Amino acid sequence: MSSYLPPVPPGFVGRQDELSDLASALRAHRLVTLTGAGGVGKSRLALHAADEASRAAHREAAWADLWQLRDERLLVATVADALGFADHSPALPLDALAEWLAATDKDRLLVLDSCEHLSAASGALVTHLLRSCPRLTVLVTSREPLGLPGERRLVVEPLPVDTDAPALLGRLAGDAGRPLTGTADAVVAARLCARLQGIPLAIELAAGQLADRDVQDVDRELALLLDLATTERRAGPPRHQALRTTIGWSHELCSPPERLLWARLSVFRGPMDRDAAVAVGAGGPLAPGDVDEALAGLVRRSVLGLDGDRYRMLDTVREYGLMWLDALEETALAADRHARHHARAVARADRAWHGADQIRWYRWIGGSHADLCAALDHLLLDRPEEALLMAGHLGFFWSCCGHLPVASRYLTEALDLAPGPGPARGRALWALGVVRVLRGENDTGRELAQAARRQAEDAGDTDAVLRSAYLLGLSHLLGGRPLAAGHVVDDALARSAGADGTGAVLCRLARVFALTARGLRDQAREEAAELRRDSLARDEWWTRSYADYQLALIALIEDRPAIAAAHALSMLEGKLRIGDSFGLALGLDVLASALAAQGSGERAVAAHTAAERYWSAVGHQQRGTPELAPLRLRYEQTARSLLGDDGYDEAAARAMLRAAGAITHDLLGRTPPGA
Repeated sequence: MSSYLPPVPPGFVGRQDELSDLASALRAHRLVTLTGAGGVGKSRLALHAADEASRAAHREAAWADLWQLRDERLLVATVADALGFADHSPALPLDALAEWLAATDKDRLLVLDSCEHLSAASGALVTHLLRSCPRLTVLVTSREPLGLPGERRLVVEPLPVDTDAPALLGRLAGDAGRPLTGTADAVVAARLCARLQGIPLAIELAAGQLADRDVQDVDRELALLLDLATTERRAGPPRHQALRTTIGWSHELCSPPERLLWARLSVFRGPMDRDAAVAVGAGGPLAPGDVDEALAGLVRRSVLGLDGDRYRMLDTVREYGLMWLDALEETALAADRHARHHARAVARADRAWHGADQIRWYRWIGGSHADLCAALDHLLLDRPEEALLMAGHLGFFWSCCGHLPVASRYLTEALDLAPGPGPARGRALWALGVVRVLRGENDTGRELAQAARRQAEDAGDTDAVLRSAYLLGLSHLLGGRPLAAGHVVDDALARSAGADGTGAVLCRLARVFALTARGLRDQAREEAAELRRDSLARDEWWTRSYADYQLALIALIEDRPAIAAAHALSMLEGKLRIGDSFGLALGLDVLASALAAQGSGERAVAAHTAAERYWSAVGHQQRGTPELAPLRLRYEQTARSLLGDDGYDEAAARAMLRAAGAITHDLLGRTPPGA
């Protein structure tokens, strides 16, 4: 089955009995909670169990990182994103999520990782989802159980200090270039693991020092520190003392630049790239040129993990860093740097939207989602005008990638907190209007388009005027009024002759949609082809993919299925790169009809099934412009005539066993990620 899980790291040591017990619990109970001390390995165990369940138990598995959240406001949005639900509906987010889960005929496993700081809100969410969705199972990791009826609690203990813990240390020592050899090393390793109470995180941090010293030195130094902790009778059970002492020892062994960078990077909620680390970490005694060396040192000491080109800090290590950041009296400074870096990056992404860097910025925004929200949270408290500008720049990106509830929340709050007129307000009104129209709220979208136009005209901003015309035209198109849509964008383009920014591109695209809907196919084809050529010249994908959609639609109406299929596949390529579920649904609908018209019944059914999955995942049953509906009907009639009723049903049943993303990659001739 498909899964929305993080990559499963290799080298999982031990835990076979725990994995077996957890698998049995997940078969017998709908809510299972793994509890245990910080650093004991709850998340790693849950990830391996979820991966096994998705492979062997025919469950679609999803993973939600809740440690990135500081409060409950983004809880539902985070879980929806983890499940692949890009909500475009106007319903309350939790109700929309529950309705979508209940409507799909899949067994699902949802993992909520690190719930302890959101226990009450997580409990309410889990209760609602389990009550509404009978085929859902939830696996929670937390330092304490949720306390819900029917909850099965499994306590995760440290690794056995005579077997699995030394095995883990031995593997990590080998990775550090200090393999443990001989009986003497084995004896010391076992003694060290016993001192560390078998806690995996403590063992990893200790192993992180083996690049600079041998295992005997590590054992000796930790023995002194742990004996001191016991003598001073520090609070907490021995295993808590072992982890705290090991983290503190790792901190002391870091160089001053590494310690300072550790503290400053603890302000991040999610993974960070080098540019972000420099922007937030450099300053004062830590020069920008020193950050790379400090990053390498923190990776070598296992304080940071490195996943591709992004650095990640475990939450237990982050907590320690935040404590030192507060002691340095730099918490506010680091939060300011973090917010300003992300606001500047989003502004650059906006300026680069219709150029060759478009896809790179979509991917960066997707990978930085938790920290973009953190930056907006900080700015909303301290500088709402900057939050308004940042939210306006982000709104269209988030709308394209299915983060409509999140975009709506931040745009609405920023507009409320920064009520003054100006370009930033106009941009935020426009972005909120796009959100409302994509959620089916066309009347509200039109009102916001008109408000945005007034702000743009007052500011003399031609591009903003064109954007507002596009939004108004979009609301007319999705409401079945192509003549009105064409009039709006034609008038705006005529008044802004020579403009070639984003607003002009959007209006030209809306004009093509209006021409097609009015049956003016020759003109629509010519203008769509021109728009596509312009997008190719800029190496820009969003506009190109929608120009491809129009060219596919026109070719299909004109009974040229091979051309329609080629353009539909090109559209899907672009939408996969961006991560646009709405666009993928549209493209797969057209492709299904084109394949059926070419006589490829089995592939047509697969494309149609994937399209239905994507429509479901955006909270709508097959939306889009009205002219698409008769083509869907024609597809089904043609496919049934090719395969027969029984053959059609069998092909649909086979497709239902596959994930929409896997089908889409297969139709494109690509290998799905993680396959």
